[in-house]
Amino acid sequence: MNFSALLQGIASFAWVGLIGVVVTMFIRTSRNQSTKGLSTTAAILLAVAIVLTSMGAGLVFVEPDELGVVVTVLNGDGIRPEPLTAGLHWIVPFAERVERFSILNQTYTMSSVEDDGEIAGGESIQVRTKDGQQVYIDASVIYAIDPLKAVDLYRTWRFTYEERLVRQQARGVIRDVASQYGVEEIVSTKRAELQLLITDELQRIFAENNLVLRDFVLRNIRFSDEYAAAVEQKQIAEQQAQQAAFVVQQKKQEAEQARQVAQGQADAAVIAAQGAADARLIEAQAEAEANRLIAQSITPTLIQYQYVLKLSEGVNTIFIPSGNQFILPLPDTTGQ
Repeated sequence: MNFSALLQGIASFAWVGLIGVVVTMFIRTSRNQSTKGLSTTAAILLAVAIVLTSMGAGLVFVEPDELGVVVTVLNGDGIRPEPLTAGLHWIVPFAERVERFSILNQTYTMSSVEDDGEIAGGESIQVRTKDGQQVYIDASVIYAIDPLKAVDLYRTWRFTYEERLVRQQARGVIRDVASQYGVEEIVSTKRAELQLLITDELQRIFAENNLVLRDFVLRNIRFSDEYAAAVEQKQIAEQQAQQAAFVVQQKKQEAEQARQVAQGQADAAVIAAQGAADARLIEAQAEAEANRLIAQSITPTLIQYQYVLKLSEGVNTIFIPSGNQFILPLPDTTGQ
């Protein structure tokens, strides 16, 4: 609750009441009527109005997210040495006043995007890299007032610290640090290092000027149109080279697959031929063994018997005179 405003409101009613009583006294006096009691009422209202007005002017309520710096004529340098923290405070009416500072985190953004930065139309930081390329950097600085140094901040910067300190120092530090890198380092391998160096330098500068750097955000890095076109062409060429290398690798894989298939077929043919040869050898060995067994089983008597059986299918018995040879000569079974 704003007690100062409440007291001043009550004081305003007291002043209005006092004016009303004074007017009534003049009217009654002009009509020769008694003003008994009105003088006392007027005096009371005057005293109440003065007291409430003084109290309302002297009571100050500081919000929880604020600090109050007291500007006074009662001090040699015109500022109380200690700021007012959250709560209700008393200052000398008409001799002192309170300047309020927010202690919340504040963000100052520098961006090329319309309505994204603090200045209309955008304010990217233009940087010339060490290899002569022009880049545009968008960034945000998140900071807060050091509660212990709010009086010093007011004494040094008043309320111009954002424009004259935060903005100017941030832009200068970003330019100085980024100019130490090449354009490809800024956008790729050294971007994190760049952000860290800028953060460290801003922390040092802000601490010396009674501010606290909460964070530094490197939002975007944009090339000039000419360099962007060159980068795009380079990327296209690299992609084409990668595609060609992929095709070569694919062809190598296909050739290797074909070689492996052919090798497999050749191996299969060798195995099949070896199998056929082994099978023929086994078969020949079996035939030889069979012939050997057959040869062992053949006798002269058996041969003669088989010979006789083949003479005629209808001949069952042959009569031969005693002591005579067969009608036909028998095959020679002696092997001579």
